[in-house]
Amino acid sequence: MRISTLLALVVVLLTGTGTSAVASAADDMSCHFLPMADSGANLQHAQSVGVLYSENTLNTLEYLEHYHSVALNGAKNAGLDPRISQAFVNSSDPKLAINWLMASLQKHFASVTVYDNLDAVVQAHPDVVVMLDTYNQLVSKRNNRVEARFIAKFYDANLQYIGQAEGLRAKDMPSVWVRGKAAPEIAAQINQQTELQVDALKQFDVSLKALVTQDEAGQMAAK
Repeated sequence: MRISTLLALVVVLLTGTGTSAVASAADDMSCHFLPMADSGANLQHAQSVGVLYSENTLNTLEYLEHYHSVALNGAKNAGLDPRISQAFVNSSDPKLAINWLMASLQKHFASVTVYDNLDAVVQAHPDVVVMLDTYNQLVSKRNNRVEARFIAKFYDANLQYIGQAEGLRAKDMPSVWVRGKAAPEIAAQINQQTELQVDALKQFDVSLKALVTQDEAGQMAAK
């Protein structure tokens, strides 16, 4: 495989997606939440949950969708080793994290529904509101740092803060844009992007389970 073919794909990824999804400093929905304080509510399996995506999550999804689209087009290039192109495609799957996070929430609560905005959540009156904040950064020609951050902030029906579950992983990877590297080695490095995301998601699962278990234990002790 010619290194120029690989670099051509990366140039498109770099110029088309930017370096990462950037958090919004002024999330319109955040102004509706009350100042952070301990809520008296407890998390329980029988509760209904309303989920909102933060501006950061929406930006991240857009970033991954574009990266994924470019990777899919790159996979059609006969000059690019299929192991490398598939690694790019797999690691940029925009549904990987969202589907995992939603499945994780569904394991712990009676119902989980995603809403477009806070007004819709307020009208629906779920027992708990979750602000889901996600961030991903993948490799590019100028960037070898891979990051995955998943945070779910829980609020009660009055939008008072209850607690949060989170998973975070970051890693500086060796450059894959070095002449002489074999295709299997390059593919293995790119696949580490997927492995890092999965590790962060598993960490989120553990954090969420601990949060719900802690609240249930506190409720039992109070009886």
